[in-house]
Formats: sequence, structure tokens, C-alpha cells
Amino acid sequence: MNTRVMIDVDHVTIRFNKSTEKIDNLKEYAIKLMKRELMFQEFLAVKDVSFQVKKGEAWGLIGKNGSGKSTLLKAVSGIMKPYMGSIAVNGSVAPLIELGAGFDGNMTARENIYLNGCVLGHTEKYMADHFDEIVDFAEIGDFLDSPIKNFSSGMTARLGFAIATMVRPEILIVDEILAVGDFKFREKCQERMNRMLSGGTTLLFVSHNIEEVKKLCDHAIWLEKGNAVMTGNAQDVCDEYLARG
Repeated sequence: MNTRVMIDVDHVTIRFNKSTEKIDNLKEYAIKLMKRELMFQEFLAVKDVSFQVKKGEAWGLIGKNGSGKSTLLKAVSGIMKPYMGSIAVNGSVAPLIELGAGFDGNMTARENIYLNGCVLGHTEKYMADHFDEIVDFAEIGDFLDSPIKNFSSGMTARLGFAIATMVRPEILIVDEILAVGDFKFREKCQERMNRMLSGGTTLLFVSHNIEEVKKLCDHAIWLEKGNAVMTGNAQDVCDEYLARG
């Protein structure tokens, strides 16, 4: 078994500052900021969480809304930094965290394929070589010259997933994006992710569908109000989560 650690989350705490008062406009905010009259309340979204993900493992992050799952994924993706602790990521990352991230709504699907590929570090030639593959997987052939802003959430999800998984990244991070797709699309995505896992890709997967987590993941971490309640075998963690309701 490969013991290379791809993701090392070490005693991570992520903090947000919430304003304690309602400010209705930018002018009022600027005045209070200059006068140092802004009051904030500390909110810890993730509290002292640690786990290690080894090469080829699939980890599910489960828990209720507001438990810190998506916040933790954003930190692993490099979108935000921990307040305390550290995160080490060893490998190329393909994050699918926010629906439509990296897309320009006013540009066509054709243009966005090249734009998104550029964001992921691919050349124009590389995207041209894989263009048909992306379009076929996303099933958007009839809408290539339509602006993305006119796409349904399901179509946007299909396109984002098709681009991100066009090549096998070392680490794939998926946050609820598959929830907007239909059953057929989710099955197709799961099949592709299984092939990627068989080829050595490492997966971090957030879903409220516990059966999907059981089917796809071999490890899981259960978060509750930012705390890690249980970490271990996916089946055991998911069963305990469902049992406690």
C-alpha cells in the first residue's frame, strides 16, 4: 500500500470575524472603520482538526450544514489560510468547490472551456486536443455558443466536472457539486471518479448523501460545529453518524 501522505491537516483552526452590528452602506462602514468603532465577534468555523490523507485514499467529509466541511475544503484548496495549525498538500489539485467558479457568465461555453483550462494551467493547444472529450462528457454539444449564464445549474456542474477531470489530477476535491446533477450524471461522475481512484488519484468528497460517501470513500471524518467527532473507516463513521441522527 502506498504510504505517501498527500494531505496533512495538522491541528487546524479557521476563524472568521462576524460584525456585531448591522451596517447598511459602505459609507457608514468606512466611517466606523476609520474611527475604529467596528465591533466583531470571533467565530471558529473549524476547531483543532487533524487528519492525514494518503495517496489513492478517498475521504468523505460528513456533517450537518454549518459544520465546517466546505470551509475546511477551501483551506485545503488554498483558498483560505488557517488561523492556527498547518495544511500541507503534496500534489496537483483539481478543486470542484463552488458551482461556476472559474466561469464567466457572459462568455459562451466554448470560450469558457478554454478560459477554465487556462485557469487550471493548461495550454490552448492542450484544451483544443481535449475539447471534444469535454463536450461529450458534459453533454452540451447543442449549447456550445450559448452564454454560461443561461445554463441550468446541472449543465454548469457537468461542464465544470468534465474540465476538472479531463486529466487525472493527483488530488480531486469535490464539494456537493454533484448534488445538482440528475441520477444519470451522478452515476457517470462516480464511475469516472472510481477510475481515477483506481489510477492513484486521491479524493476529498463532501456530500449530504451518506450512501454516496459509503460507496465512494474508504475513510471519513465527521464534523460537528467545527469539531471532529469521529475519524476512521467510512462505513463505521457513516453508520455512527446516522445512528446518532
